[in-house]
Amino acid sequence: MDWKVLLGTFGLLLVAELGDKTQLAVINMTARHKAPMPVFVGAFLALGLVTLLGVACGEALTRLVPAEVLRRVSAGLFVLMGLLIWFDVF
Repeated sequence: MDWKVLLGTFGLLLVAELGDKTQLAVINMTARHKAPMPVFVGAFLALGLVTLLGVACGEALTRLVPAEVLRRVSAGLFVLMGLLIWFDVF
């Protein structure tokens, strides 16, 4: 087990996910239904599945495309999405 990668991933995602739309949706669901455990389990399973898909796609893509290219394309798409939101395109 590569603990440096594990802890780096944990820290990055913890900071990235704080206050995002997923967390706000979970807060909303918990407040609406007054059922924190089912909301937690549903969110846990959904985020686990999304992460599994991301890891599987990342593994498959790195076999076809160099990691540096993926990093740059991902960064570019992230900036593009930010600009589209900034200029109220959505």
